[in-house]
Amino acid sequence: MVRGGTVLDQLGRRPADVVVTDGVVAAVGQGLQAPGGARILDAGGCLVSPGLVDLHTHLRQPGMEEAETVESGGRAAALGGYTAVVAMPNTDPPIDCASVVRDVLELAAASRWQVFPAGAITRERAGERLAPMAEMAALGVRLFTDDGAGVQDSRLMRRALEYASGLGVTLAQHCEEAGLAAGGHLHEGAWSSRLGIPGTPAEAEELMLARDLTLSRLTGAPMHFLHLSTAGSVALVRSAKAAGLAVTAEAAPHHFTLTSACAASYDPVFKVNPPLRDAPDVDAVKLGLADGTLDAIATDHAPHPQEAKELPFDQAPPGMLGLETALALALTELDLTVEEVLALLSWRPAGIAGLEGDHGGPVAEGRPANLCVIDPAATWVVEPDRLASRSRNTPYAGRRLTGRVRHTVVRGEPVVIDGEAQR
Repeated sequence: MVRGGTVLDQLGRRPADVVVTDGVVAAVGQGLQAPGGARILDAGGCLVSPGLVDLHTHLRQPGMEEAETVESGGRAAALGGYTAVVAMPNTDPPIDCASVVRDVLELAAASRWQVFPAGAITRERAGERLAPMAEMAALGVRLFTDDGAGVQDSRLMRRALEYASGLGVTLAQHCEEAGLAAGGHLHEGAWSSRLGIPGTPAEAEELMLARDLTLSRLTGAPMHFLHLSTAGSVALVRSAKAAGLAVTAEAAPHHFTLTSACAASYDPVFKVNPPLRDAPDVDAVKLGLADGTLDAIATDHAPHPQEAKELPFDQAPPGMLGLETALALALTELDLTVEEVLALLSWRPAGIAGLEGDHGGPVAEGRPANLCVIDPAATWVVEPDRLASRSRNTPYAGRRLTGRVRHTVVRGEPVVIDGEAQR
C-alpha cells in the first residue's frame, strides 16, 4: 500500500492512498485500510505517479556487459522512477533477429525489471538489407531502429516504412546524414573551431529528418525521431505536425541542459551523438518540449567503461548516463509544471512504445501497479560512484538537482524503497 501521497496522472491531482493486490491497483482513495500483512510505503509529501517509461536506453547486453547489463541498467532505471525501458538494438550481436530478441527477453524475465527490446531496421544495422521485422514483431517488438546510425539509403528506408506499416509497428530514426557528419566529434560552430575539434553540422541531422518526414508523408507510415537536438529539427517537426503527419519525436536531457561550451575542458564525458549544440538549440528544444512539438523526454542512457571515456576526445566513444538523473534534470531545468514533465516522461512515451496497456496509464482500480513515488522538493547532488550503472560517465557530477524518486513499484513489487534499490 502507498499511503499519504498525492496521486498525479492524466486525470489530475488528488490526495489518495493506493492499495495494491496481486500486482494490480485494487483501490485508490483517502483513508483506505491496508490489507493484512501488506507492506506500507510512506508517500507523505510526495506525488504518486504512473511509472516512467524510457524510449531510449542502451543496456549493452548482449556483448558489452563490461559497460552495462540488463540487471544493472534495470536497477538504475528503477532508481530513476522507470518501470519500463526500451532497450536499443546496437548490441553485439545486434538485436536484428528473433533469436537475439528472445535472449534479451529471457534476461529481462530473469530480472525484476520491465525491459522491451527494440529491433534493428536492417541486418547487422548495416543499412543494406531489411531485418526480419515480422519475426521480431511476433515476439512483441513494437519499435525498430538502427540507432547509432541512420538508414542512409532512401529507397531502403521507404521499403522499411511500407513493411513496418503493414506490421503495425513504428520505425524510429537516428537522424544523421553520414557523409556530412563524417569525422565530426562536436557540434560544428564556434567551440569546435576554438578547440580544434572537427565538428558535425546541424544540417547532418536536419537533412535526414527532412528526408524521412517526406517519406512518412509518401508512405503514410508513422515515424518516431530519436534525440533531436537542433533548432532546425524542432522547426521541421513542428511544421510536419501542423501538416498532419503521424510523427513523434523525443529529446534527451543533455540536449536541454548542456551546450557545446561544456567541451572546453576537452573532457570526453561531454562527447555524445548527436553532439551537444549551442545555446539557441537548447532553447529551441526546451520550447519544443513545452509546446508539444517534442512528445517525450528519453534518456539515451549510454554507459561506457571508464577506460574508454578516458581516451582523447576524438577517440572516445560518444554517450552519457541518463536513467537516474532524467527526472530531476527535467524538474530542475525546464519551465514546466510537474504534470507536464510527467507527461513527457511517462504516459506519452508509453503510448509511443505501445506500452500504454501496462505502463503510463492512470493510477486507477484494475490497472497494473507500475508506479513511482516522487519527492518533488528533495534536493541532492549527483555522485558518480553512488550511481547503480556499471559505468560512471555522467556529465552531471557535483550538480545539485531538485526532485528525487522515493519508491518505485513494478508489477506490484516495491523495487525501490526510500531511495534504495531492493535486492
